[in-house]
Amino acid sequence: MQTPGNLFVVAAPSGTGKSSLVNALLQLDSHLCVSVSHTTRVPRGQEQEGREYHFVDEATFRAMVERGDFIEWAQVHGHLYGTSRRAIEDSLKSGQDIVLEIDWQGALQIKQLFSDAVLIFILPPNWQELLQRLQRRGEDGAAVIQQRMENARAEVAQAQHFDFVIINALFETALFDLKTIVHSQRLKYAAQRRHRPQVFKALDLT
Repeated sequence: MQTPGNLFVVAAPSGTGKSSLVNALLQLDSHLCVSVSHTTRVPRGQEQEGREYHFVDEATFRAMVERGDFIEWAQVHGHLYGTSRRAIEDSLKSGQDIVLEIDWQGALQIKQLFSDAVLIFILPPNWQELLQRLQRRGEDGAAVIQQRMENARAEVAQAQHFDFVIINALFETALFDLKTIVHSQRLKYAAQRRHRPQVFKALDLT
């Protein structure tokens, strides 16, 4: 599906700083909005319904899967996550740029449906730093953190399938890299042609 809006998909292991980077980008870019996914896990900390996620029970989630409501969905760390098909398609058709925070499985599913989607993977600088970040969050016990570290090794191996890779060693540098990718994508010939067809028509470039 080709649409006037651009679709950016950001994936990373837990603790890499994905959400912080995306939130900072949204503060700087008024033309970008985030798609709120559905999940079966319970809210953490200060998370609110409809802001970080739409929190639903497993029966509701499974019913949505059966109806085809999700453009992608996956099980991650024992919980189900899905992206609303209608919300994404409506936003892109209207020319809105969307950023998705999802796992690598969902990212690759999205790429199959939206060939113009830009896949971005966030890497930690090293394994020790990732472990320390997970510990500093104070959200999970030792067993959960160990499981997340084991999962991270499998997740990082998928970075080779993404269009761009950002190493989040220094937050400000990683944010600059993320902004650069978004801006560069908007200036590509195909993206400009989709977003501003009237200009290309006026210049006999259609």
